[in-house]
Amino acid sequence: MLRGTLDLMVLQTLAALGPQHGYAIGARLEQVSSRALRLNMGTLYPALMRLEQQGLVKAEWGVTDNNRQARFYAITAAGRRRLAAEKKAWDRMVSVMHTLFEDPA
Repeated sequence: MLRGTLDLMVLQTLAALGPQHGYAIGARLEQVSSRALRLNMGTLYPALMRLEQQGLVKAEWGVTDNNRQARFYAITAAGRRRLAAEKKAWDRMVSVMHTLFEDPA
């Protein structure tokens, strides 16, 4: 996984689905990647803590569908701004890569 992409994927997941607990975020990322991404909680939770410390997500305790206590993460306004900026940068990089791969010279 490219450095920094996990944060972007977490922010996009929360923007699309609303507040989620860590396990649900990991399961969603595995699902949409057709299981290409296999995140362990030792990778995901430090990313969530980092995003929370940066003010990009906020966390609150809640109850899961299985009636268990868990922290639910939600994207903040600052997180939405960061997501928009990162998406633009990502789109520019993808465009450059497409150009490089299409150019036979």
